[in-house]
Amino acid sequence: MQASVLKSYPAGVPHDVDTSQYRSLGHLFDESFARHADRPFSVCMERWMSYGELDRQSRALGAWLQSLGLDTDARVAIMLPNVPQFAVTMCAVLRAGYACVNVNPLYTARELEHQLKDSGATAIVILENFASTLETVIDSTDIQHVVVTAMGDLLGGVYGTWITLAVRHLAKMVPAFKLPRSEGRTVTTLPDALAAGAGRTLDTERATLDSIAFLQYTGGTTGLSKGATLTHRNIVAATLQADAWFTPALTKAGDSSNVNGIAALPLYHIFALTLCLLAIRQGSHMTLIPNPRDIGKFIKVLRKRPFHILPAVNTLFNALLVHPDFKTIDFSHLCVSQAGGMAASEGTARRWFEATGSPMIEGWGMSETCAIGTNNPVLNTAFTGTIGLPLPGIEIAIKDDDGRTLPDGEAGELCIKGPNVMTDYYRQPEETAAAFTADGFMRTGDIAVMQEDGYSRIVDRKKDMILVSGFNVFPNELENVISLCPGVVECAAVGVPDERKGEAIKVFVVRRDVSLTEEAVMRYCSDKLTGYKRPSHIEFRDALPKTNVGKILRRKLRPGATV
Repeated sequence: MQASVLKSYPAGVPHDVDTSQYRSLGHLFDESFARHADRPFSVCMERWMSYGELDRQSRALGAWLQSLGLDTDARVAIMLPNVPQFAVTMCAVLRAGYACVNVNPLYTARELEHQLKDSGATAIVILENFASTLETVIDSTDIQHVVVTAMGDLLGGVYGTWITLAVRHLAKMVPAFKLPRSEGRTVTTLPDALAAGAGRTLDTERATLDSIAFLQYTGGTTGLSKGATLTHRNIVAATLQADAWFTPALTKAGDSSNVNGIAALPLYHIFALTLCLLAIRQGSHMTLIPNPRDIGKFIKVLRKRPFHILPAVNTLFNALLVHPDFKTIDFSHLCVSQAGGMAASEGTARRWFEATGSPMIEGWGMSETCAIGTNNPVLNTAFTGTIGLPLPGIEIAIKDDDGRTLPDGEAGELCIKGPNVMTDYYRQPEETAAAFTADGFMRTGDIAVMQEDGYSRIVDRKKDMILVSGFNVFPNELENVISLCPGVVECAAVGVPDERKGEAIKVFVVRRDVSLTEEAVMRYCSDKLTGYKRPSHIEFRDALPKTNVGKILRRKLRPGATV
C-alpha cells in the first residue's frame, strides 16, 4: 500500500488478509456452521432460520446435486429473490464444488437466454414466479436439471403453505408454466430435492481456492453482459477484507450474534451477496426483504427489532427519507449506514445524518472485485464525499492511458490490484486482456483523483455506462435492442441526472415511420428489457451527431452538451 494510505488507515485494521487459512469457501462455511449452529442466520416474513438449519439444508441440496452426476466444473444458475432459499442454494452449490451463476429474477427471456447460454449452466434453481420466462428459452440452453421452489417452501409447514397459496391464487404472481422434460431433462421441486439429498453424503473436498465460485455477470462493451470469473480465493479474500473493515463499528452491538443486517438489496447483486457472506463469517443474522420497492412494508419490518447495518444505494436511502412513516423507525442501534453501488449524494447524506444520527459511509467496488475495493472508515462521524481508502491487501493506482501511474492530485483511470480481483472475463480473452495493465492492475473505467491523504475521489466515468439505482446499464445493449423496434432507424442511449435514481436513461431515436410514438417505443422496451434498463425519456431527432467515420457521439447528446 502507498505510504499516504497507511498513514490514514484506521487503528486496529490489518493491512492484509490471509486467504490460506481456508481451503475453500466450503471450509469457511463448515467452520461457521459448526461454531454458530444454534444462532439465527436469517429472518424472513417473521420465520427464522438457524445456522444449523442452513447447514443441514444446504448439505442435503448439495449432496442431491452431486447425485445428478454433473461435471466437476458445472455451473448452476440461481434465479431467486431475497428468500431463505437463496442462501441454502448458494451454500449448497459452493459446498458441492460447483459454480454459482447469479441471475436477476426480473430478467426478460432474451436476457435470461444469453446468460444461461454464455455461462453454460446445466442446472438452475428458480422461484416458480419466474418459471414461465425459463420455459420460453430452456430448449435453446444447456439446462438439464431444474429445481422449482415456491415462495413458502422454507417458511414452515402451515405458514409456508399459506404464503405459497396466497402468492399463487390471491396475488396471482405465478404465471402458468410447463417446463418441458424432453431429452432427459429433470424438473424437481425443492422439497423433493432436499428430501432426496438428506440421506446422502456430501463430498465437500471437491473445490479448492482456485476453483470458480461465481460467474457474476456485468455489462459488456459489445452490448452483451459478460461473466466475471470469481474464484473461491477471490470470495474468501473479499469476505475477510469486509470482516476486517466493518468489525470496529459492529463491536458496538456486542456479541456478533446480536448484529442484525438488513438485506434489502438483491442478493444476486454483488454488493448484497458480499455482505451475506460477511454475515456467515461473523455469525450475525440478516433480515431478508423480498420486495424493498414496497417502502411502507419495508419500514414496518425495520420497526420490528433493532438493526445494526443498513447497506443501501443512494436511491433507497432517499426513498426511505421521503416516506411519511420514516420517522417511526428507531435508529438508535444502527452502527453502519453503508452506501455503495452508485455515487452517494451529499444532499442525501446530509438529510440521512440529520434524521438518523448515522453518517452515510461511502465505498466503491465492482462485480469484478467482489464488491470490495475502497471504503471510508466505518467509525467516521461525517460524510466525506470520497470513496475512501483501499481495504486490506488492495492496492489502488491512478493511471494514464499508457498504464503509467500518475502522482497524487492528477486525474486518471482508477485501477485496482488485490486478491479479491477477478481472474478473467469468462471465455472472453480479448475483453480480459483489455481489462488489465501490464503490471497486473485491473482498469475500472472510472476516472479518479487520489488525494495526499490516500483517499480517492471519483470525478467521472471513462466508459459510457449509465448507473441507474446502483445497477450498471450499458448503452450498447439498449441500442441493440431498441434498434430492432419497428420504425426505428437508429438510436443512442445516455444517462441524465435523476434525483431518485441517480441517473435515468434517455434514448434519442431517429425513426423511419413518423407515426411511431414514444408510447410504442416504451412498450417495446417493457417487453425486451428489465425494469431498470428501460428508458425514462424518449426524444425523436431527425439525425444524431456523428464522427467523420459515422460513430454516434453520445457525449454530444448528454445534458449541457452542444450538438
